[in-house]
Amino acid sequence: MRPARDLVEINFDGIVGPSHNYAGLSLGNLAATAHAGDVSYPRAAALQGLAKMRHNMALGLAQGFFVPLPRPNPDYLHRLGADEKTDPALTGAAWSASSMWTANAATVSPSPDTADGLCHLTPANLVTMPHRAQEWPDTARQLAVAFADEAHFKLHQPVPPSFGDEGAANHMRFCESHGAAGVEVFVYGRTGGAFPARQHEQASRAVARLHGLDPSRVLFVEQNPAAIAAGAFHNDVVAVANGRILFTHAEAFADQSATFDAIRRAFPALKVVEVPSSAVTLDDAIRSYLFNAQLVTLPDGETALIVPTECREVAAVAAFLDTLVSGNGPIRRVLPVDVRQSMANGGGPACLRLRVVADPATVDPRFLLDEAKSDSIERVIAAHWPEQIDPADLGRSALVADVVSARAKLLEALDLEILG
Repeated sequence: MRPARDLVEINFDGIVGPSHNYAGLSLGNLAATAHAGDVSYPRAAALQGLAKMRHNMALGLAQGFFVPLPRPNPDYLHRLGADEKTDPALTGAAWSASSMWTANAATVSPSPDTADGLCHLTPANLVTMPHRAQEWPDTARQLAVAFADEAHFKLHQPVPPSFGDEGAANHMRFCESHGAAGVEVFVYGRTGGAFPARQHEQASRAVARLHGLDPSRVLFVEQNPAAIAAGAFHNDVVAVANGRILFTHAEAFADQSATFDAIRRAFPALKVVEVPSSAVTLDDAIRSYLFNAQLVTLPDGETALIVPTECREVAAVAAFLDTLVSGNGPIRRVLPVDVRQSMANGGGPACLRLRVVADPATVDPRFLLDEAKSDSIERVIAAHWPEQIDPADLGRSALVADVVSARAKLLEALDLEILG
């Protein structure tokens, strides 16, 4: 294993796929259901996501990516005895580009936290939402290529489907530095009113056991049912952590003070930045995706919050952020990015990335971004991604050919035909 000083946090963003559409399939995701039936713009979506990656890379952050999964899924409708005319929801599922939100790809425990000194990854089964439950085999296949070095990584099978697992979107890690041993916090749901609680407690406990985590450095806490009912379908819609800092809404956890106390017992260096409901309501937090932000440590040691531009359009949120950076707290910079196409389907900057603490030299270099690769990806997207998709067009043979060809062109450009 490489020494801890070589370990850095790499953000692996999902390249938005050419089938990006608004089918409104995600119950409890208010943005997705609000935009159901809208025309989508896959080319603009993918370019926005790439621009975010370039923005973060320019900050000096390590940046990786994952490619879109094969869509339309050639087996999905067949295994259901259906075709494109059977049910619009089934057709939409077969075309879903939701793998772009790689925060749901897996749960990752870095090598300093695990008993065997390997970085462990468990693909999320995503069984709560039918359109996402089909993702894990292709996700696991991609993870197996990106993290093939068995001297540094261990890839597990997903948790059995009786227990819903939504991956890193319900997982936080606190540490003095990325290469130091951390405290991992798994957030589960029990109920969410009319909406499903997607992360099962037993799934979280299974992942912690499989990853060989020290029980004294693992916590399991319940998400606030009111937050789920309000549209916070994942914990990362109401809380985000990095290093010593927990940035959270006051209504994020079922027992907020007990959660803080438990984390402090395991990690005394904790710094909590709690946003009171009087400053930002739960509804405004979810509407703006204030907490679905990337909380990152910049190369100079400063902490920055990378937020969606919508945060500047919700008055209470904009006012809070102005107060945040003008104070003496641990978050010193707020950096807006435009990911509007993703936001309209319920995914902000944090949804679009999976954090992996590793030595970049141990990762397959084809998945690590640099300027030349960025240019190549941009050329493929500009030339081959559909400009727009109306949900009524899903299933049409001409669009099928365009989407399949576009993905093939990207794999060719990245020397990743193995994932074809």
